Order: sequence, then C-alpha cells, then structure tokens
Amino acid sequence: MPVKNTEVQFLQGYDTLLLVRPLSMAHEISAEVIPFQTSLSFDPQRDTDTNQTKSGIVPTTASLETDLEVEFVNNISKAADWLLDSLLNEGEIECWVVYRKRVNGEGKVFAIYMRGKVTEDSNDNDPDDNSTRDVTFTISGKPQLGWTKLPDDIQAELAYVFRGVGVIEGDEKNDGTDGQGTPWNKGTDTGAGTDPDELVKQSKRTNPSA
Repeated sequence: MPVKNTEVQFLQGYDTLLLVRPLSMAHEISAEVIPFQTSLSFDPQRDTDTNQTKSGIVPTTASLETDLEVEFVNNISKAADWLLDSLLNEGEIECWVVYRKRVNGEGKVFAIYMRGKVTEDSNDNDPDDNSTRDVTFTISGKPQLGWTKLPDDIQAELAYVFRGVGVIEGDEKNDGTDGQGTPWNKGTDTGAGTDPDELVKQSKRTNPSA
C-alpha cells in the first residue's frame, strides 16, 4: 500500500517573491529581485461555459488569462527601473514567481516563469509615509512551472528581502551555483517539495562524516 504523506508543509507569503528581467537583456544579465516587496498576487484564470445538448451538458473553456501584480516600497534599483521602462516603452519583461522555501533534491527552488508587459505602475507619495508602487502586468502565453538554481548573489538578496518582512527561523543556506533551471516533471516531481532542513538531514544520512 502507498504511504500516505501526512507532513503537509504550508507556504507563507514572505517566502514568495518576484524576480524580473527585460527579455532583451536575457543574454547579458541575471534576473533581479524587486526589493522591499509587500504584496504579490498571481492569479491565473480560465472562463468556463456550458452548452446544453440532447446527450447532456458539454463544458467549454476560454483561453487562459493570467493576472500578475506586485506592490513594493519605492526604491532606487535596476528592477524597479525596468518596470517603469516596460510601461513607457512597451518592453517585454521576464518574470519568475519564486517559492524560496520549496526546494527539490537538487537544491533548486520551485518557480513559475512568465513573460509579459507592465500595463500599470501606480505610485503613491503620501508626505508622512514611504513612497509605494503598485505594478500590474499583462502576461502573454501560458506560465511555465519548473525548478531554478539561484546564484549566490540572488540567494543573498532573497535572504535580505526576507529579513525585511519577517522573522528568520534557523540558518539560511546560500548554495546557488548558476542560472540554469529544470522543467516541471509531472511524473516525478512531488507536490510537497522538500524543506531545506530536510536536505541537510538527507546529506548527513548519505555522508555521516559531513
């Protein structure tokens, strides 16, 4: 009989972050974390309808539409500038929604990859508060699921952003080596993922002297 997995892991909002890069610069630079994110909304949806026939109801579905929106404290950074440039010049942006605590056996983090353009960049500047921005994307095509290896500098920045919005429990592990990714495999990838602490335990079981 299959073993039932009762150790369901939950995800917290501050562990889900958005990375971006202009598509035109894909061969030149790595993606960047948008600093000081306060909210991230990823909303794929598909409208459905039904047709009544003599043999029963036949469902029909429309094309997939994906809404992506990020809010952050306004800042001086490459990522923040790329978003405004995309809106003003209709430049295409690559986007990764990264779940930094969902890690597979190869040390890669789970991510959702998309391409699109910024269609709104709302900037609020109240005199007694931080300047904030609310950026909305129009996503083209179908988002792709996969696993990506994060370079050390991005790992460090993710840890920095995490420190800005929540409490750190345990030690952070910066083991990214390159920008390569692995596509989602429906046959082998598990839904629960692997916690970084579990990877350490597995390593010790394999190499007791480590």
